[in-house]
Amino acid sequence: MIPLTLAEVAAATGGRLDAEADPAAMVRAVGVDSRTAGPGTLFVALAGSRVDGHDFAPAAVAGGATAVLAARPVGVPAVVVTDPHAALAALAAHVRDRADATVVAVTGSAGKTTTKDLIADLLAELGPTVAAPGSFNNEIGLPLTLLRTEPDTAFVVLEMGARGIGHIATLCAVARPSIGAVLNVGSAHVGEYADGRAGIAAAKGELAEAATDAVILNADDPLVAAMAAWVAAGVELLTFSVAPEGGSAGPESGVSSAPASGLAAQVRAGGPIRVDGAGRASFELVAGGERHPVTLGLVGAHQVPNALAAAAVALRLGLPPARIAAALGAARPRSRWRMEVTPTRAGVVIVNDAYNANPESMAAALRTLVDMRPAGGRAIAVLGGMGELGDTADEEHDALGRLAARLGVDALVAVGPAARRVESAARGEGSWSGTAAWVADTDEAVAAVVALARRDDVVLVKASRSYGLERVAAGVVAKFGVVDAGIEGT
Repeated sequence: MIPLTLAEVAAATGGRLDAEADPAAMVRAVGVDSRTAGPGTLFVALAGSRVDGHDFAPAAVAGGATAVLAARPVGVPAVVVTDPHAALAALAAHVRDRADATVVAVTGSAGKTTTKDLIADLLAELGPTVAAPGSFNNEIGLPLTLLRTEPDTAFVVLEMGARGIGHIATLCAVARPSIGAVLNVGSAHVGEYADGRAGIAAAKGELAEAATDAVILNADDPLVAAMAAWVAAGVELLTFSVAPEGGSAGPESGVSSAPASGLAAQVRAGGPIRVDGAGRASFELVAGGERHPVTLGLVGAHQVPNALAAAAVALRLGLPPARIAAALGAARPRSRWRMEVTPTRAGVVIVNDAYNANPESMAAALRTLVDMRPAGGRAIAVLGGMGELGDTADEEHDALGRLAARLGVDALVAVGPAARRVESAARGEGSWSGTAAWVADTDEAVAAVVALARRDDVVLVKASRSYGLERVAAGVVAKFGVVDAGIEGT
């Protein structure tokens, strides 16, 4: 990060130095985990529902931390503030003020993390880039990412999540993004919004309102395209679309491509989107008056809109289209449990997409699973529940089971109470020739998959994060053995 003295930290956060703190001591990193608080670190003592960071302050300093940002004296050098959460945000905003970096922020109901990672890959072609690790997209993760800004950082790429109106606006007040990209408005967390998807759109649209230089919008999503009216005067508007000019992306893509607005997309997928047997999409990047072929190293046709959004950001910041296309083709996943592909010694391929789930991402993952099914192999879906769907939960889980059957998934293993409806709905599809089973927990799911899967099968594991289905993927891989431990998907 941009180095600060403890005196500067206190001034930025409205705190006071306790008697043991040296005002001239330097802070070169900020963290919330006492176990990784090494020399030069400011350890932020956050109080959570299960643990209180103040209890670990002595251990952090013993490990080399310069001081602690705390709500009370902790017996070691500290900057004492009223609210460490608010102080963390204030400190990040101070570093944002000091930095020359261009801040890019991404939001959407699905694809935020992958798109953030792709943008970081592209912008690294132009200069030193800092990006959020994994899904650091809330009031803790976003400030921590901003605080990693170095004096020579050219770009900071942030991800913004929301579970209510005002959440993204609060993050934007800290980050003050120059460029904001809105990917889509789906059903993720719909149960948290009184107005349903309209409420989600209002929340995501806070980024479109806040960006100061340019806004990137998905022209294929009507709720996102409508955000063009919210963009401030003088802020450039760019859009992206999977629909080629004058036509649709075609059935091969598995991506909805009906034009949603009169916006003429500056970045498009020209020609049909095709998916190979490894689930990787190929398309033609149309941008800046040029056309370049791209084959993504990421898994799933649903990655194409993410790639186009990243391309629009990079184009706006000066990366030539040919270099954008090459960098997209070279990009590999940075974040775990997102279409993460692991071949096993048993000849079974495991696709771990267990980080999170909503109706739209479930549908995209199932289509990818079917695309990846080799001749002679089967597509096996291991599905858990989808959280935070509110009154629509039963309807959406029924629809998921029917979709799995209609797409021709060969076998379904539904895991946990919320997934009972998935299994029963799939069985209710009379024309489906596949099999469905329900198991109570992840241990039973591992046993079921190990008994069911055979050489050349592809197994998708997906559910909302709270269901912990990554343990199923890990358990099956452990039983079958790993051919290549590297992440092959995203």
